[in-house]
Amino acid sequence: MKKYQFLVVGLGVFGTNVAKILSQKGAEVLVIDNDEKKIQEISPFVTQAIVADATDEKTLRSIGAGDIDIAIVAIGENMEASILTTLLLRELGVKQILVKNINPLHAKIAAKVGADRIVYPEVEVAHKVAESFLSPNIFEVIKLSQEYNVSEVGVLKKFWGKNLKELDIRAKYGVNVIAIKRKAPFVTDSGESDFKEEVNIAPGPEEELNEGDRIIVIGKENDIEKLK
Repeated sequence: MKKYQFLVVGLGVFGTNVAKILSQKGAEVLVIDNDEKKIQEISPFVTQAIVADATDEKTLRSIGAGDIDIAIVAIGENMEASILTTLLLRELGVKQILVKNINPLHAKIAAKVGADRIVYPEVEVAHKVAESFLSPNIFEVIKLSQEYNVSEVGVLKKFWGKNLKELDIRAKYGVNVIAIKRKAPFVTDSGESDFKEEVNIAPGPEEELNEGDRIIVIGKENDIEKLK
């Protein structure tokens, strides 16, 4: 299984946490920041940490930025630096670029110069917290032991239209499917069409998986990660 190479530019709260989490998951992580103290602090946790100016093309070339699979541009409040870094990374051939949003104008420009995804960390966290109170998902991750988890994962595209017997997920991935979640159409009291979530506990071998379904699996954490 390929180990992805990540570049994190900017060591604010968001960038620092993303870099550490990626490293904990076994990824190769290179970080850049122009603050020497921040680089020293994160150095033990990542593959490589460099004090550098990410808006300098020569610097990016010298560290091999063009070979990076995914770059996370997490520069704090400097919109100009974030946009220029995004543009340079795109021109150098980085395969996927994620940019931390500063404001709506920044998001619009970043998308035009090459960002594949714009993230709004504070807003996304707020939504996740709110949703956890309104409709808690007990299946998201339940840790059973040091090795085994129960986890909810999206159905891979190559699984669509196939039943559990055909897929033989246990043999191929080492995990057991214990439930399937899907949105089922229904008609409201007012006659309007809507969707409601249904959970099929202990599905049979002939149960087919389709686009939008989510499966609840139990198995070793490493095997679940492969399935994701």
